[in-house]
Amino acid sequence: MSIKLLLIETATEICSVGLSEGTQVRALKESDAPYSHTAQLTLLIEAALKELNWNLNDIDAVALSSGPGSYTALRVGSSVAKGICYALQKPLIAISTLEAIAYASKMQVEQANTLYCPMIDARRMEVYMALYDNDMNIVAPTQALVIEKGVFEQYLTANKRIAFAGNGAGKCAELLTSPQHTFLDIQCTATHLAPLALAAYKAKRFEDIAYFSPNYLKAPNITIPKKRL
Repeated sequence: MSIKLLLIETATEICSVGLSEGTQVRALKESDAPYSHTAQLTLLIEAALKELNWNLNDIDAVALSSGPGSYTALRVGSSVAKGICYALQKPLIAISTLEAIAYASKMQVEQANTLYCPMIDARRMEVYMALYDNDMNIVAPTQALVIEKGVFEQYLTANKRIAFAGNGAGKCAELLTSPQHTFLDIQCTATHLAPLALAAYKAKRFEDIAYFSPNYLKAPNITIPKKRL
């Protein structure tokens, strides 16, 4: 019997829900309204289940994009995923948002001499990023990085290329102008979670539902309303 997974992606402005069976994503529902996760997430889950005539008891596990990304959006995704898992006694799978984007980049480029750099927008010229090689080994760990000219030169040898992707990559294009840099149109979506989540399920890499927390990386940007100043 094929493994059925509920896939939840809420790390960025996109709210995305998928249902996968084995290696195939059979339903995908997304909201284009920026940061509509609180209002839309459970409705998207309901719509995806209805499309396939499934119910939540049919799924084998919930896979969640675990960040880094938007603090509030990650909290919404985590709360819903943990609630489903706790209520139905289903395992929770956490997939790094950056790893999911990097893996999708690899599937698009697939060149041995390429490094994959997923980027999540972190305001101004800062991004959340990591760097992976073609075997998905970590070359540079997850971090918040201010993008400047030449910031990736240390990773470029004569035959190396870096493929950038994610919602933070576009704003960096004017600074990262090396001919060894490539920019891919790959954004966060629940679809990217499917292959990594299936592998995690088969390896029984599950989270402790009670103690799991997303990788926020940075504290939320909280300001005091002007009326209270």
